[in-house]
Amino acid sequence: MDTVKDLIIKVENLKQNKKFKEALKLLKDVILNYCDDYRIYEEIADIYLYEWNLVQAKKAVNFALSLNKDSATWNYLKGFILLSNNKSQESIKYLEKSNMLMWNNAEVLRNLWWGYCMVWEQEKWILILKRALNISPWDELITEDLAMALIWAWNVKDWNLLLSKIWKNYKK
Repeated sequence: MDTVKDLIIKVENLKQNKKFKEALKLLKDVILNYCDDYRIYEEIADIYLYEWNLVQAKKAVNFALSLNKDSATWNYLKGFILLSNNKSQESIKYLEKSNMLMWNNAEVLRNLWWGYCMVWEQEKWILILKRALNISPWDELITEDLAMALIWAWNVKDWNLLLSKIWKNYKK
């Protein structure tokens, strides 16, 4: 490989073809040549997350954050991993930073909602999810999450409107 960009393109192609072990081996074979490039660790963490190996993914994310603490992707992944480990309050800090660095990313917002949900900061739930749904109006997971948030908030009127939307999409 001549550049990290070429390497990442090859790794992304392997991942798209579900050749995760081959992609991980390729990354590990060249990591010493690119040990200061946080993008390599992003690919490693992505593979570990696909395999649901949170311990290894967390190691890759932590090292990458030591190389580039202002990476929106790394802050998002760190927040996601912390959420997955039931460390909701701590995850919010990273998800908020990712949201500031990568404004209007529906998936970041969806995970930020979940963090606030887990620490029961109800007033933020609906606003965050409505914003996420405005960004990504056909995202079924965000729609379902918003429906649940509206139920928990006893917001029956908005919940009924959203339920009507879900039903219309379901019938298509």
